[in-house]
Amino acid sequence: QVQLVESGGGLVQAGGSLRLSCAASGRGFTIGTMGWYRQAPGNQRELVGTVTSGGSKTYADSVKGRFTISRDNAKNTVYLQMNSLNPEDTGFYYCNAKVGIRNWWGQGTQVTVSS
Repeated sequence: QVQLVESGGGLVQAGGSLRLSCAASGRGFTIGTMGWYRQAPGNQRELVGTVTSGGSKTYADSVKGRFTISRDNAKNTVYLQMNSLNPEDTGFYYCNAKVGIRNWWGQGTQVTVSS
């Protein structure tokens, strides 16, 4: 079993910043790619960004230049620095980790951006 615990969500005004963290815990696992996804009310869950264990990163076009994903392999933790937030970034943000062929998900953290 792998547990992912997110933190750092909250309410922020447009133009502001937030930093999300996600720590993985468990025994006897090696994490591959980690990532962040988000889901707004009435919408499907969408990719925000991913980072491999080697540090290669991908981003959704909508967040490029504003969001930065990073990870600390020693701590099994992935981060999402979100700058220049706008109301369209509002949603539940979920952490994802690939272990072997399985995907593990965190419980999510709410991000609300007010205009």
